[in-house]
Amino acid sequence: MSMVVTGATGQLGRLVVEALLQRGVAANQIIATGRRTQVLGELADRGVVVRRADFDDQASLPQAFAGADKLLLVSGSQAGQRVRQHANAITAATAAGVGLIAYTSGVHADTSTLLAMQDHRATEQLLAAAGIPHVLVRNCWYLENYTDQLPLYLERGIVGAAGAGKVSAAPRADYAEAAAAVLAGQGQAGAVYELGGEPFTMAQLAQVISAATGRTVTYTDLPPARYRAVLVGAGLDEETAAMIADGDRGVAAGELLVEGEDLTRLLGRPPTPLADAVAAAVATLRD
Repeated sequence: MSMVVTGATGQLGRLVVEALLQRGVAANQIIATGRRTQVLGELADRGVVVRRADFDDQASLPQAFAGADKLLLVSGSQAGQRVRQHANAITAATAAGVGLIAYTSGVHADTSTLLAMQDHRATEQLLAAAGIPHVLVRNCWYLENYTDQLPLYLERGIVGAAGAGKVSAAPRADYAEAAAAVLAGQGQAGAVYELGGEPFTMAQLAQVISAATGRTVTYTDLPPARYRAVLVGAGLDEETAAMIADGDRGVAAGELLVEGEDLTRLLGRPPTPLADAVAAAVATLRD
């Protein structure tokens, strides 16, 4: 049972490959793909099949997907280009006879009002129209969206527009492990997984960071428009600032709160606690 993982040169895709290996999937049954195959040499040395796949280069996709039974379509990162890129991948996978596509979508993508979910919703619609068996792995925010900002938080505090809303963020590795469970599992066609970790507010995040570092970190809440202006003033382009501010608006409205136990069931354990993830990030920062 061969499995293609797209985006294996990126953070999530690489973690999925590692999670498949940890689950006991034979290395020669895993096809790791990406644009920069030169960075996948270590996987090739371990027996993983490495192939070039570039969603912008349609000619690269038939060979990349050839002979695959399942494909994990890791969402692209280029806003404004993703739907076209995903369409190329879906078309190629269908032509190659792939039996199942698992797509890393966004939480509540079919009903969400967030700007960040528009491409996910469009891709889900493409999958439905293609008629290919598929499973939707809808991830909430990565915890790394926050822990990667630790130096800034320690210097200036946390600023946002999330109000008292809760976000069910989880570490990227948890989502990767869940995706590997779906890919290696049976009877997944038609399933929809809403994945999220331990919910927390931005004020709670500030408290956890304060406890882990011994330094007082506070959360300052702003209206979305004001937060967007702050982000632009910090050097972000208008489009990115608008997307981030809109994400906080979604948190405040409860759109990033995930109820249910889908992630726990796929992992076979509770998601990584916020305090543990923050403590690990603090330790890395100190190292």
